[in-house]
This record gives sequence, C-alpha cells and structure tokens, in this order.
Amino acid sequence: MTKRQWVMIGLVTAAVVTVSLVLSSTAFAGKLEDAIASTPKGAQPGMINPEAPKGFLGIPGAPNPMWFWGILWGIWVGWIFSSVGAFGGVMAGVGHISVFGLGDYASTFKKTSPVLNKLLTDSIKTSNQYLVGLSALISSVTYYRMGRLVLPLALFLGGGSIIGSWTAANFSSGKLGAAAYTGIFGLLVLVIGGFLIYETTERGQSGKKAAKAAAAAFEKQNMRAGATGGVGAQGVRFSRFEHGRIYFTFYGVEFSFNPIWPFIGGLIIAAISALIGVGGGFLYVPFLTSIAGLPMYIVAGTSALAVLISMITSITTYMLKGVPVDLGFVGLEMVGIFIGSILGPLTSKKIPEIWLKRIFIVLALYVGLGYVMKGFFPHVFRLPGL
Repeated sequence: MTKRQWVMIGLVTAAVVTVSLVLSSTAFAGKLEDAIASTPKGAQPGMINPEAPKGFLGIPGAPNPMWFWGILWGIWVGWIFSSVGAFGGVMAGVGHISVFGLGDYASTFKKTSPVLNKLLTDSIKTSNQYLVGLSALISSVTYYRMGRLVLPLALFLGGGSIIGSWTAANFSSGKLGAAAYTGIFGLLVLVIGGFLIYETTERGQSGKKAAKAAAAAFEKQNMRAGATGGVGAQGVRFSRFEHGRIYFTFYGVEFSFNPIWPFIGGLIIAAISALIGVGGGFLYVPFLTSIAGLPMYIVAGTSALAVLISMITSITTYMLKGVPVDLGFVGLEMVGIFIGSILGPLTSKKIPEIWLKRIFIVLALYVGLGYVMKGFFPHVFRLPGL
C-alpha cells in the first residue's frame, strides 16, 4: 500500500472517529452528570470525592492512566487483532478492566450507585469496540490487498452481525454491572480456549486437509529464504457459485461455503460480542477455522471485515443510547491501534500457522480463567495482571 493511501485511510479514520466521539459526548453528558450527582460524596470506596483530581470521564478520583501507557497498550491490541483476527476486543477489555483499573473502580459503586456502576461498565464495553473498530478497518484494507480476505464470506458474516449487534446493544445497555460483565466476559473466552485445544488434537484436525494444504503452500511461498511474499495468482480467487455454495481458491486449494450459515453465525456471534463489548474475533476465528475449515492465513482478514461491520452497528447503537466515552484517552489508545494494526499483517505472514493458534489458545485460557475468578469468585484468587 502506498504512502498516499495510508494517509487517506488515516484522515478518513480520524474524521469518522472524531465525529462519532463528539456526538457520543453530547449524548452522554446529562446521563453521566445525573449519575455522579446521585452518588454519595466522600473519600471511601463507592463514593465520589469532589476535591480529588479528575480522572476517567472527568470523574473526581477516577483512575487517570498515563497517556504513554494508553498508546503502548493500543499498539499491543492492534497487533494481536490484526495478526490473528481476534482478541483485540478481549485485550482492549483487559486493558480497561485491569491494566488501567476501570473495572475495579466501577465495581466499587455496585451498592452505593448502581446507575454509575452500569454506566461505567457500558463505557468500558463501548471503548473496547472503538479500538477494535479502528484496527478492523486498517486490517481489512491491508488483508484485502494481500489477497488474504474472503470478501463474500465476510459480507455474509457482517450481514448477520448487523441484526445481532443492534439487538444486543440496544437491549443490554444499562443492564450489566461490572462484576457480572467481567465474569461473563471470562466464561465465554474460557469456553473458546477449551474448544481450540480440542482443535489441535488428532480428532479435531480430521477433515481439515484442505486448510492444511493451503497453509503449507502459503508458508512455503512466504517463509522460505528469499521469499518476496508476493500474492500473484495464489491469493484468494473466486471461482464459481453453484448449487447454493460459493467456491474460491487460496494458493491452489479450493474451498466453499453455503451463505446461510455465515449469516446465522454472524448474527449469533455479534449478539454475544455486543453484550460483552468486544469485537467478536475470538468467536469468528473458531467459526472460520472449525466450521468453515479455513487456514489461519485468510481467517484474520475475513474476521476483521466481519468485525468492522459489527462494530459500526454496535458503537452507533451504544452511542445513541447515551453511553459515555472518554474522548481524550480513547483517542490516545487509537494512536497505538493505528501503529499496531499496520504491523500485524506484515509480521503474521512470517509466523507459522501453528504458532498463531497457540498464541490464541494461551491468551484465551489465561484471560478466561482470570476473569471468571475475578467476576464470580473475587475472594478466591486472582491471576497476575488481571
């Protein structure tokens, strides 16, 4: 991609993000002010000290993360999402909930100010999705140009996601407290991690000969000494639509899918994702590798475009519901997202497919177990970093 094209993407992205955030800020101002006004005043947990320095969302005494760490975490989120097509929202959630302390802060208001507790939880969810949405936009463009995005499949997933995202975001806003959100978040991630472990077994790998062959051909072309990584005629190429199935090839290996199943899958995945405030890549990836039987090298880009469509729908719905977003901090994180999302597609083609899956599994198990314990059994133990 040329420098001019990257500049154009950056300018368009900045304009869209700025407009949406400004609109969001005007919508949530009154709701947040009312929640703060009704919260008990004092220096104890669950109270607001008017004399304390302003932090997240301008709330006195709220966490106030250093700008450098916001950018750095954004780079990590952008890289992991654009590399495997997943875990951007999960890692954004880890940052907001644990690294920056917003989840623990929101939990202190569970009894003293339930409205503020749920408003902060919705803010975390929406902030996660802003980050993932930007990474998905950059990743989709990059992977498409690299011949590693199955456009029709992504569009059918995205079509279903519009319905799922709108429904879940519209009806879950203001319903989840911080502890319940954290526990559900972890449970879903843990289930997916367990499923992916099964995928690495001999039984789980049976029936995936086409994906293995395509992955092997891709690795041979892109990882051998002196390889240029050029797409040539070997990237995603559409061949035909026949008997209700769409056929395409990747590095000489043919794949096909029935459009109905991606649409239904996108609807369900997007609904779950909007509920917990993530992009859904951690569900799209298993769907694409296990049910659709695709190699990881085209899963990331395809997942990214489906996530982008879902994020646009979900963010818009939350914004219209008046969910608060910290304009300054989210903007800083997006600087990092932009950098990480450019690096991800360039580095992922040099990482063997098995290691991409292992990264996914390790993150799923650690984050899933950590947040299940934190949300449902907070007094038993906590994993470091969570």
